[in-house]
Amino acid sequence: MELNLHRLWIFMQVVQHQGFSAAAHKLYMSQPSVSNQVRRLEQSLRVTLIDRSGARIRPTAEGEVLAEYGKRVFLLADEAVAAVQQVSGLTSGRLLVGGTTTVGTYLLPQLLARYQEHHPGIECDVYVGNNEAVLERLLAGGIGIAVVAGAPSAEQLVSETVLSERLVLIAAPGHPLAGGQQVEPAALRGSRFLLREPGSQTRELQEQVLQDSELTDYSRSDVWGPEAVKQCVAAGLGVSLISEHAAADHVRAGTLVLVPVGPEPRSRPVNLVRRRDRLPSPAERAFVGILKSLGRWPDELPGR
Repeated sequence: MELNLHRLWIFMQVVQHQGFSAAAHKLYMSQPSVSNQVRRLEQSLRVTLIDRSGARIRPTAEGEVLAEYGKRVFLLADEAVAAVQQVSGLTSGRLLVGGTTTVGTYLLPQLLARYQEHHPGIECDVYVGNNEAVLERLLAGGIGIAVVAGAPSAEQLVSETVLSERLVLIAAPGHPLAGGQQVEPAALRGSRFLLREPGSQTRELQEQVLQDSELTDYSRSDVWGPEAVKQCVAAGLGVSLISEHAAADHVRAGTLVLVPVGPEPRSRPVNLVRRRDRLPSPAERAFVGILKSLGRWPDELPGR
């Protein structure tokens, strides 16, 4: 009995993507080839790993055990690569960083540009998604490190606060509240609030701020992504609470205005997150060093 690592990886993709076709698309293989490799893995181990009886495939009890060990196998392989890179230095390699939507859009591009100035031989990739999607990838091992808004609670993750940001209330220039005077929460009753999609950490904080302001009975619309939120606000569809950094360019251009609110909405931490059981690569450690050197979230990185 032997374990073929190539077939194990294919099996892991089938489990992760919950189907042979989805795994085949991810792996750039045909669906019959994926099915055949998994079946040959089952034959070599003399067990059934995938329950194919339902509308959607799922791992058997044996498959679940193998999937858990498979995660550990490939995490260990990543650590082995990191150890080799420690010897050769940062002359070549690849860096993959995850970021929640606001962080990934308004901070990581500048930060990675600074990184590549110091390490031009390292190729940089960025995965951007809402809080839920980024944490899922971290837990699955698809991302080694991420910079996220808010503090994740999963025990498998280690997080460290590196920056902070605050939410600001934005409105269209012609909105009745756009006079520049500070408004009390009571003045916001009757406004339509545009909220980020469920699964977004910004959405959680938006709801918390509204609750703290005792604005529990309000009209609302769900809008996916910060850019769409800003465009909807600019079109006069409502007001919204978004990151100060997401709003900055539009406020400078005059397409949005800030509405001062008393008291100011609470700030939120921006955290560096990684899996507890994974050794960061030298490329990741170098990125962390640049991130921690910032001290604050700048509009433009120092020295650029």
